Amino acid sequence: MYTFLTTSSWADYELLDAGNFEKLERFGRHVLARPEPQAIWDPHLPASEWQRAHATFTREKGSQERGTWRIKPGTTEQWIIGYERPEGLKLRFRLGLSSFKHVGLFPEQDPNWQFIYEQTRKRRTPQPRVLNLFAYTGAATLAARAAGADVTHLDSVKQVNFWARDNMEASGLDGVRWLVEDAMKYVRREVKRGSRYQGLILDPPAYGRGPNGEKWQLEDELNEMLKLCQQLLDPQDHFFLINLYSLGFSALILDNLVTDIFGRPAGQREIGEIYLHDRATRKLPLGTFCRFAT
Repeated sequence: MYTFLTTSSWADYELLDAGNFEKLERFGRHVLARPEPQAIWDPHLPASEWQRAHATFTREKGSQERGTWRIKPGTTEQWIIGYERPEGLKLRFRLGLSSFKHVGLFPEQDPNWQFIYEQTRKRRTPQPRVLNLFAYTGAATLAARAAGADVTHLDSVKQVNFWARDNMEASGLDGVRWLVEDAMKYVRREVKRGSRYQGLILDPPAYGRGPNGEKWQLEDELNEMLKLCQQLLDPQDHFFLINLYSLGFSALILDNLVTDIFGRPAGQREIGEIYLHDRATRKLPLGTFCRFAT
């Protein structure tokens, strides 16, 4: 069944408005305005509300990602926000204003963090092994670790792993295994070694580079990556989650790939879109996902 996931109420995050190819968000006490290519409608809030943003991102001419922040006096460029859920998941994240419009966190992933935490706790295997590929600043990693998993966090960018480590320490956690690796090379080696994981998390970009210049192109690599992941999953005790931000990949593509490679899982499978809603209850689509568990 096609499913829509959205972020539940969260004290330190809110999508205030979206429109005119931008979004207005509150992260803790900081209000940010930054580009959002899917917000093709008109903003709901008046321009005066957008002008109150503490920092506004402007793209460089000819670039889709790189640009500069216009920051109001007294606004810090790094700050900490909290994240807490009723089932016991408590994390803290260090945010920062990067030159690629990102701040170190994708809040729409909140329902997936909850899924990871809950599914890790449900594993029958004592201290389940979880592999997080393309792991960025580690929110999913920390959700699994907070639930007691033995977690391997892999990202090709060393500085991003340092950022994830800061989040781990801010959250009062430890014991994560950090790898600066090309994801495809690592997974191939793990298959050869006969490794098994009770949890697999993938959040691949549309395009990327490994630490030694290895090329990642989503449409070229995803099929093989999923086939390898299928071999790494513990057949009796596992959960699996993939999230895609690429605008060209519909949930139907994921449905075809997952069905061909993993079959129809014995447990429930969810597949669909993930979104944020603003104060006017409009839905801002931010990716597709598939997740299932035994």
